[in-house]
Amino acid sequence: MRHPHPPQPPSPERSAELRRRFAEEARSERPDLATLCLLVGAEADGTLDEAGLDAAQVELDRLAGQLPFRPGTPRAWAVALRDLLGERYGFHGVAADYQRLESSLLHEVLRRRRGLPILLSVVWLEVARRAGAPVYGVALPGHFVVGLGTESGPESGALEERLLVDPFDGGRVLSGQDAEALVAGATGTELRASMLEPAAPLDVVSRVLNNIRAWAARRPEQSAVALWAIDLALLLPAHAARLRYERARLLVQRGEFTAGAGELEAYAEVVGAVDQAVAEEVRGEARAARAMLN
Repeated sequence: MRHPHPPQPPSPERSAELRRRFAEEARSERPDLATLCLLVGAEADGTLDEAGLDAAQVELDRLAGQLPFRPGTPRAWAVALRDLLGERYGFHGVAADYQRLESSLLHEVLRRRRGLPILLSVVWLEVARRAGAPVYGVALPGHFVVGLGTESGPESGALEERLLVDPFDGGRVLSGQDAEALVAGATGTELRASMLEPAAPLDVVSRVLNNIRAWAARRPEQSAVALWAIDLALLLPAHAARLRYERARLLVQRGEFTAGAGELEAYAEVVGAVDQAVAEEVRGEARAARAMLN
């Protein structure tokens, strides 16, 4: 089976501008999920210019305009979204989509109508939000889905106040047993109530970037993709300190020994405040990286 080549990155100048805008949006009062995902796409794909970014937003608006006007209950919204996105336009996912970087890029998912569960969920979320639906993302372990209904619990005593749909499966409405099976299949653990909490936009973007890093980690020749995915994750207001360590090791892997060693030493200084043994291990890695220059 021939694996498709991932898209080519933008110029350094364009990349710097995209990162500035990404950081600004991520730190805004109400970060926009579609904008952030599209900026990730532009960092991956140098052909996605300003017209392309605008066109993707227009496409989300166009799809939202084709939903019926406020159909009513969460179930009615779910059916309307499934009929439009899943059936009429054919948005769905298949196992092979996990092998493609494009499956994590919103503009490509809008074009191909295929993608990972989380990116298909972003399409559902953004189309539904524009149409006024009570919609939110649900970050189940291993399989992102979409919730419909009020986040504050039932006010009228209706039984279908909140429900889950699976955009990867064309928008199928999930029963409680379906959700339990998804979690068990991904993690071997039981579904917990905390897993059903709404996912904030920045958490969604962080998970998208994690998926891109995981894709690149399985392909050492794509270390440049892993590097920009880490760099964008570091621009999010909240990120794991360990990302700095991951970035430093990636630089060493790429043959950038001096830069990698410098970042390893900087990370060792930070981690040394809480764990001297780990800090010394990291300093050892830095010395080994510098030795590669000799």
